[in-house]
Amino acid sequence: MNLLRFLMAMALVVWVGGILFFALTAPHVFAVVPTREMAGQIIARLLTLLHGMGIAGGLVFLACSLALARLESGAFRPWAARNLLVAAMLALTCVSQFYVFARMEGLRRDMDGIDRVALSDPRRVEFDRLHVWSTRLEGTVFLLGVGAVLVTARRPA
Repeated sequence: MNLLRFLMAMALVVWVGGILFFALTAPHVFAVVPTREMAGQIIARLLTLLHGMGIAGGLVFLACSLALARLESGAFRPWAARNLLVAAMLALTCVSQFYVFARMEGLRRDMDGIDRVALSDPRRVEFDRLHVWSTRLEGTVFLLGVGAVLVTARRPA
Protein backbone atom coordinates (compact mmCIF):
# COMPACT_ATOMS: atom_id res chain seq x y z
CA MET A 1 0.00 0.00 0.00
CA ASN A 2 2.89 2.35 0.67
CA LEU A 3 4.09 1.81 -2.90
CA LEU A 4 0.68 2.82 -4.25
CA ARG A 5 0.66 5.96 -2.09
CA PHE A 6 4.18 6.78 -3.22
CA LEU A 7 3.27 6.40 -6.91
CA MET A 8 0.18 8.56 -6.44
CA ALA A 9 2.23 11.27 -4.74
CA MET A 10 4.98 11.14 -7.36
CA ALA A 11 2.48 11.36 -10.21
CA LEU A 12 0.95 14.52 -8.74
CA VAL A 13 4.26 16.07 -7.72
CA VAL A 14 5.78 15.59 -11.17
CA TRP A 15 2.66 16.86 -12.94
CA VAL A 16 1.89 19.88 -10.75
CA GLY A 17 5.58 20.71 -10.33
CA GLY A 18 6.07 20.47 -14.08
CA ILE A 19 3.27 22.95 -14.69
CA LEU A 20 4.75 25.37 -12.16
CA PHE A 21 8.23 25.03 -13.64
CA PHE A 22 6.85 25.53 -17.15
CA ALA A 23 4.92 28.65 -16.14
CA LEU A 24 7.97 30.16 -14.44
CA THR A 25 10.45 29.40 -17.22
CA ALA A 26 8.42 30.03 -20.39
CA PRO A 27 8.78 33.83 -20.24
CA HIS A 28 12.55 33.43 -19.88
CA VAL A 29 12.73 31.37 -23.06
CA PHE A 30 11.20 34.28 -24.96
CA ALA A 31 13.65 36.66 -23.25
CA VAL A 32 16.84 34.82 -24.27
CA VAL A 33 16.08 33.07 -27.56
CA PRO A 34 16.84 35.26 -30.61
CA THR A 35 13.38 35.14 -32.25
CA ARG A 36 9.83 34.70 -31.02
CA GLU A 37 9.36 31.98 -33.62
CA MET A 38 12.25 29.91 -32.22
CA ALA A 39 11.08 30.50 -28.65
CA GLY A 40 7.59 29.39 -29.65
CA GLN A 41 8.98 26.19 -31.14
CA ILE A 42 10.85 25.42 -27.92
CA ILE A 43 7.77 26.14 -25.82
CA ALA A 44 5.63 23.97 -28.10
CA ARG A 45 7.96 21.00 -27.65
CA LEU A 46 8.10 21.50 -23.90
CA LEU A 47 4.33 21.82 -23.66
CA THR A 48 3.88 18.55 -25.58
CA LEU A 49 6.29 16.89 -23.15
CA LEU A 50 4.48 18.41 -20.15
CA HIS A 51 1.12 17.20 -21.44
CA GLY A 52 2.53 13.71 -22.03
CA MET A 53 3.88 13.64 -18.48
CA GLY A 54 0.51 14.82 -17.20
CA ILE A 55 -1.48 12.22 -19.10
CA ALA A 56 0.86 9.42 -18.00
CA GLY A 57 0.90 10.71 -14.42
CA GLY A 58 -2.87 11.02 -14.34
CA LEU A 59 -3.35 7.46 -15.53
CA VAL A 60 -0.81 6.16 -12.99
CA PHE A 61 -2.50 8.16 -10.23
CA LEU A 62 -5.98 6.85 -11.07
CA ALA A 63 -4.85 3.24 -11.38
CA CYS A 64 -3.01 3.40 -8.05
CA SER A 65 -5.83 5.27 -6.33
CA LEU A 66 -8.43 2.73 -7.43
CA ALA A 67 -6.18 -0.17 -6.41
CA LEU A 68 -5.46 1.43 -3.03
CA ALA A 69 -9.14 2.03 -2.34
CA ARG A 70 -9.90 -1.58 -3.26
CA LEU A 71 -7.20 -2.86 -0.92
CA GLU A 72 -8.22 -0.59 1.96
CA SER A 73 -12.01 -0.70 1.74
CA GLY A 74 -12.90 -3.48 -0.66
CA ALA A 75 -14.38 -1.01 -3.16
CA PHE A 76 -12.74 0.94 -6.00
CA ARG A 77 -14.33 4.30 -5.04
CA PRO A 78 -14.02 5.96 -8.47
CA TRP A 79 -16.05 8.95 -7.26
CA ALA A 80 -13.59 9.85 -4.50
CA ALA A 81 -12.65 13.55 -4.57
CA ARG A 82 -9.03 12.85 -5.45
CA ASN A 83 -10.07 10.76 -8.44
CA LEU A 84 -12.55 13.34 -9.68
CA LEU A 85 -9.95 16.10 -9.43
CA VAL A 86 -7.35 14.07 -11.34
CA ALA A 87 -9.92 12.97 -13.93
CA ALA A 88 -10.77 16.65 -14.51
CA MET A 89 -7.06 17.44 -14.82
CA LEU A 90 -6.70 14.66 -17.37
CA ALA A 91 -9.70 15.81 -19.37
CA LEU A 92 -8.50 19.42 -19.50
CA THR A 93 -4.96 18.35 -20.40
CA CYS A 94 -6.31 16.26 -23.27
CA VAL A 95 -8.44 19.17 -24.50
CA SER A 96 -5.41 21.42 -24.30
CA GLN A 97 -3.08 19.03 -26.13
CA PHE A 98 -5.34 17.44 -28.72
CA TYR A 99 -7.64 20.36 -29.51
CA VAL A 100 -6.24 23.76 -28.50
CA PHE A 101 -2.55 23.04 -29.02
CA ALA A 102 -3.20 21.08 -32.23
CA ARG A 103 -5.14 24.02 -33.67
CA MET A 104 -2.41 26.44 -32.62
CA GLU A 105 0.24 24.32 -34.33
CA GLY A 106 -1.88 24.15 -37.49
CA LEU A 107 -2.19 27.92 -37.51
CA ARG A 108 1.53 28.34 -36.87
CA ARG A 109 2.33 26.13 -39.88
CA ASP A 110 -0.25 27.92 -42.01
CA MET A 111 1.26 31.31 -41.19
CA ASP A 112 4.78 30.06 -42.01
CA GLY A 113 6.12 32.02 -39.06
CA ILE A 114 3.92 33.84 -36.62
CA ASP A 115 6.15 36.93 -36.66
CA ARG A 116 5.59 37.33 -40.40
CA VAL A 117 1.86 38.07 -40.18
CA ALA A 118 0.11 41.19 -38.99
CA LEU A 119 -1.57 41.19 -35.58
CA SER A 120 -4.86 41.83 -37.38
CA ASP A 121 -4.51 38.73 -39.62
CA PRO A 122 -7.44 36.40 -38.78
CA ARG A 123 -5.03 33.48 -38.30
CA ARG A 124 -2.99 35.47 -35.81
CA VAL A 125 -6.13 36.64 -34.01
CA GLU A 126 -7.28 33.01 -33.72
CA PHE A 127 -3.81 31.90 -32.57
CA ASP A 128 -3.76 34.57 -29.86
CA ARG A 129 -7.28 33.60 -28.75
CA LEU A 130 -6.26 29.96 -28.51
CA HIS A 131 -3.12 30.93 -26.59
CA VAL A 132 -5.30 32.64 -23.98
CA TRP A 133 -7.38 29.45 -23.70
CA SER A 134 -4.25 27.31 -23.46
CA THR A 135 -3.01 29.44 -20.57
CA ARG A 136 -6.39 29.27 -18.82
CA LEU A 137 -6.56 25.50 -19.21
CA GLU A 138 -3.05 25.03 -17.84
CA GLY A 139 -3.81 27.32 -14.89
CA THR A 140 -6.99 25.41 -14.14
CA VAL A 141 -5.14 22.09 -14.30
CA PHE A 142 -2.57 23.51 -11.88
CA LEU A 143 -5.25 24.62 -9.40
CA LEU A 144 -7.04 21.29 -9.65
CA GLY A 145 -3.68 19.63 -9.06
CA VAL A 146 -3.07 21.63 -5.91
CA GLY A 147 -6.52 20.55 -4.75
CA ALA A 148 -5.72 16.93 -5.58
CA VAL A 149 -2.48 17.16 -3.60
CA LEU A 150 -4.35 18.56 -0.60
CA VAL A 151 -7.08 15.92 -0.74
CA THR A 152 -4.61 13.10 -1.29
CA ALA A 153 -2.29 14.25 1.50
CA ARG A 154 -5.16 14.29 3.98
CA ARG A 155 -5.44 10.87 5.59
CA PRO A 156 -8.62 9.73 7.26
CA ALA A 157 -8.28 9.21 10.99
